[in-house]
Amino acid sequence: MSKSLTKRSEDYSKWYNELVVKADLAENSGVRGCMVIKPYGYAIWEKMQAELDRKFKETGHENAYFPLFVPKSMFEAEEKNAEGFAKECAIVTHYRLKNDPDKPGKLMVDPNAKLEEELIVRPTSEAIIWSTYKGWVQSYRDLPLLINQWANVVRWEMRTRLFLRTAEFLWQEGHTAHATREEAVEESEKMMNVYADFAQDFMAIPVVKGIKTETERFAGAEETYCIEALMQDGKALQAGTSHFLGQNFAKAFDVKFANTEGKQEYVWGTSWGVSTRLMGALVMTHSDDQGLVLPPNLAPIQVVVVPIYKTEEQLDLIAAEVAVLTAALRKLNVTVKFDNRTTQKPGFKFAEWELKGVPIRVAVGPKDLENGTFEVARRDTLTKEVVSKNGIEVYISDLLIQIQKDLFDKALDYKNSHITEVNSFEEFTEVLNTKGGFVSAHWDGTAATEEKIKDLTKATIRCISLDRVLEAGNCVFTGESSVGRVLFAKAY
Repeated sequence: MSKSLTKRSEDYSKWYNELVVKADLAENSGVRGCMVIKPYGYAIWEKMQAELDRKFKETGHENAYFPLFVPKSMFEAEEKNAEGFAKECAIVTHYRLKNDPDKPGKLMVDPNAKLEEELIVRPTSEAIIWSTYKGWVQSYRDLPLLINQWANVVRWEMRTRLFLRTAEFLWQEGHTAHATREEAVEESEKMMNVYADFAQDFMAIPVVKGIKTETERFAGAEETYCIEALMQDGKALQAGTSHFLGQNFAKAFDVKFANTEGKQEYVWGTSWGVSTRLMGALVMTHSDDQGLVLPPNLAPIQVVVVPIYKTEEQLDLIAAEVAVLTAALRKLNVTVKFDNRTTQKPGFKFAEWELKGVPIRVAVGPKDLENGTFEVARRDTLTKEVVSKNGIEVYISDLLIQIQKDLFDKALDYKNSHITEVNSFEEFTEVLNTKGGFVSAHWDGTAATEEKIKDLTKATIRCISLDRVLEAGNCVFTGESSVGRVLFAKAY
């Protein structure tokens, strides 16, 4: 099959774009900057969604749904948030089309159908949700409100790339209201940890937990907690954020409650989200020049069985043996596919499932039937061995656990070896341009220095790590005093 990919070492960006399309994850649509997520890609997203949804419900959250459209005046109520998203907003101004009298068969906007108030297509839902919360909260008995929604949002990006940056994308957004500052901060940190656990346990992606600088903070938040991952090309990717909103949105939308003493107070808020951007992170963290490499916990198909035969009689005998194996694997909650297509040869199937990143491939032919064996191949290491059919289901189940662990360990080794401490701006630029990864450097704490470094190097402060050691030092750029190192990187 003609599915060869550009090598990562030649052009990482081209490799990524080709892989997403050739592995049937997604493709560009007829709408500029928007994508079609294909069934195989959507199956991975569904597995992500299911696990995250389970984690949200375990931590007391409920799902709801809020409108796609936000009245402009409502959107403007929290000024920082409105300013932060203004350049990315899509706006609805009219509600009807009519036949164009000058161009038969064409339609035009009906000038008499102008909306009284323009509607913003949500880039994020704080405004519509907090305006709703005003009617839901009267007393401390109504708190906390722990709501999540699975939705699509629109941010009119000019330069787009499948999964990583699209004009429309899928995500979840949690929005919670609390009686105290402490509760809201605890919620923000808790959800950051939920995201970190998911990334590490399911995506096999190690992350750095931290807080954003004021410049990089979510518009309208008092604090933004984040998880940052490192891709194979040495660039960082923000994999999830959780925002402590303080009382900013409560004040903007007048969301108050009567406390235990009957006094009126503004509630304290949080919002947090991850998106289909995680699909891009999954592809870029583990995959290789042969195609996708999927961690078993998120692979739609964990095991594919390919028969090798010459006659229909041989295929029937193999199919009977595979039926036993398939049933045994499914009892162990392993997802398995028997690729018994007669339209393609085994070599084609091997290449296809390799490209699609199925963690384990099992091949079985007439000789295997005679010997009571199966050939088991690992996608991550591209190694294979012959295994006795006795107890093979347990062997495969254990191997899936091992593959999940090995993928995480490999990514962790990469991340750890690509966090480099530097003490001068010369070192800073050299590491950034030759090695990449996270550059751990002292910073004087000013937005001006942060902006200047970004202008000169394209590197941003990805986070102030939560486990950083406070140590006196000097900013790599200005030489001014610093209380600790922060992590810089070029990023997606």
